[in-house]
Amino acid sequence: MTRRLHLVFGGELEDPKRMIFRNLEDIDIVGIFPDYESARDAWKANAQRTVDNARMRYFIADLHRLREDHDSGFGSSGTGS
Repeated sequence: MTRRLHLVFGGELEDPKRMIFRNLEDIDIVGIFPDYESARDAWKANAQRTVDNARMRYFIADLHRLREDHDSGFGSSGTGS
């Protein structure tokens, strides 16, 4: 069985409708998890803990997918246009 690492992080957004963090120094790195289920549990616990702050959001990032995006040229600093 292939394991895919997941990063759970969150922070306060400038505007709840856009994903622009208010202060990058205050990003809450919850942790890296070996599967989606445990990452979701961590995400849910933190999201529920901060439910009273409408600007606070937590996210799950599939680290392998981020690498695949990079490999395909997404976000690379290559010479393409």
